[in-house]
Formats: sequence, C-alpha cells, structure tokens
Amino acid sequence: MRGKPRSIRVAPGRVLIATRVFDTYWRFASQRQELFMRRVTGAPPPWTVDRVLATHRFTNVYRAADRVSQYLIRHVLYEGSQTDDEVVFRALLFKLFNRIETWERLSKELGRLSWQTFDVDRYARVLDHMMTSGERVYSAAYIMPSPAFGKARKHRNHLLLLDHMMRDGAAQHVARAHSLREVFEKLRSYPSLGDFLAFQFAIDLNYSIAIDFSEMDFVVAGPGARNGIRKCFTDTAGLDDSDVIRAVAERADDEFGRLGLEFDSLWGRPLQLIDCQNLFCEVDKYARVVHPEFNGASGRTRIKQKYTPRQLRTPQWYPPKWRLRVPDVPANGGTVSSAADSESGQGCAHRSSMAETRRR
Repeated sequence: MRGKPRSIRVAPGRVLIATRVFDTYWRFASQRQELFMRRVTGAPPPWTVDRVLATHRFTNVYRAADRVSQYLIRHVLYEGSQTDDEVVFRALLFKLFNRIETWERLSKELGRLSWQTFDVDRYARVLDHMMTSGERVYSAAYIMPSPAFGKARKHRNHLLLLDHMMRDGAAQHVARAHSLREVFEKLRSYPSLGDFLAFQFAIDLNYSIAIDFSEMDFVVAGPGARNGIRKCFTDTAGLDDSDVIRAVAERADDEFGRLGLEFDSLWGRPLQLIDCQNLFCEVDKYARVVHPEFNGASGRTRIKQKYTPRQLRTPQWYPPKWRLRVPDVPANGGTVSSAADSESGQGCAHRSSMAETRRR
C-alpha cells in the first residue's frame, strides 16, 4: 500500500503533498548519520542493521564529511599560502579533476602547486604521462564537460580553462562577492561550468578562508536531487526545487520529532541546504530498492555501487571557522567502509554531462 498522502503547509497558500518516501527521507538521514558517527568514533562493525545501507554505497549525510571533501578541506584549501589567488587556484585545480590521486601525482612531480608558478604545459605533461600509463586523471563520479580551448585532450582544455579563470580575476571576484549566489553566478559564467558544477565549486570555495557565507543562503538542485524530490512529493505547490529544499531543511527538527527519530548532527552543526539537497539525491537511490513502486524521471531501478570494506585511517577535519568540537579518531582509525565514503566529494555523486567574507 502506498499510504495516504500527507499535506505539509510550508507557507501561506503553499501546501506540499508528500508520499511515504518523504518519511523514508528522514529515516535514511538518521540511519546514515548514525552509521557515519559509529564508524568515525571507533565502534566495531557492523555499523547498521539496515540491509540496503549495509549492502550499497551512499554518500555521507553531511557533504563536508565525504572522503574527497575531507581531503580538499585539509590538504588543498588549508595547506599552503592563504592568499585569495592561491586558495582559489588550488581549489579549482583540484575540483576540475576531483581525484585525490591526480592531485598527489601533480604534487609529487611538480612540488607545491601554486598559481605563482603555474605552467599549463608542465602540468599537462604529468597528466599526459598518467593517461599513457593507463591511470585515471578524472574522478569517475561525473563527466566533466570539456571546454572549447582547441586541444585534443580534455585535461589540457581544463588546464587552459583554469589559466583563463585566474587571469580573468576569478579569485578576486570570488573574494569580493557579497553572497554565495554571486560566487555561483561568477563561476557559472565560465565555459563548461553548468549549474550543478558551478554550485558545487562555490560550496567548496566556501569551505576556505577566501569567503564565509552561510550554507543556508543558497542552493541549486542537481539532477539526482530533483529526482528524489519527485519521489517524495506528488505536488510541490508551484515551488521550484531550491524552495522545496529550503522548506524541508527548515522543518528538519519537526520531522525527526514527528517520526520519533534521533538525529546525531555533525558535532552540533545542523543540516544545511547543501546536505538536504544531497539527501534527496541519496533517497532517490535508496528508494529504488525500498520503494520500487515510485519511479523517478531517470528510470533507474537499482543501485550500482556496492559496499566494500577496507582499512583506512579516517581523521575528521572541518573548516576551523565552523568551530566544531571533533573528538580524536582512534589510533588505528577503525575499519572504513566505502559505503560510508563518497568518491566524488560532491555529496551527491552522479555522472553528469551537463555543459554546465574575504579574509580580513
């Protein structure tokens, strides 16, 4: 049985009609976050009794907790010069490939990666060699559209895009922005950066000291999130997807309470718009197994990525400006599940072919 639809008044004259997948949205959030907290605080596996969570791979509830985001924050944004030019350069260089191994190979071959010494050909030769050796240069999480800079190889076009952005003053535009939306709009103006990528890059830059905007300021729904919204609601009262995400984020405490769920936040940090956006994407995947009767626009009926345990140290490190009191990770780091880590670092991993306070 599908159950009786539920009406949720979110504003005068605005009523969302929710399916039972919306209840699953909150249960998934609670259980997935519990899994994460048990793992990182050193509890022995199994970390969940949920069969789907234990079998398949899902990103973390909080985008910043994903493996690639964690690496970006600690080793890319906060290591090295903290000038706007250098922070923005490193962030964009990392995100254009979004692969830890690519960043580490460039660092090994070229030394400290810096806009001051950036040379497109030197960087390109390292990536050429990686490709010749059969190594991946890009993350498999999504397809990065190639900007039209006239080169045969996509990575050379992306390096030229990075050079263009930096010479165009992207770092200064970002640092002088008055809102997260303004950062997004500037990034969106560059070739091959569509809505999804521009928003994700804006969130990544917002982890740094270059800018400091609330993650409750602005959100853009990715394709997976839009699909999840369609499964959670039969009627969104004419609201666009970003407004639906905001309405959901603002009632998180009420929904957890209504369902009698405990939600262990990220050491006191409430769910933000970007996290609720990601949750819609993940519940879209989760519902393929738990609620197969709810068909999304993608038509997908299974979850491709499987859980594979592996050993890895997992120190947690977040932007210092968040002032989170993160406990020490156990000395051995525990067992880490790839079900608990996102390869993408995008929060909601998907293969997209979309052509898509300054430090005082």
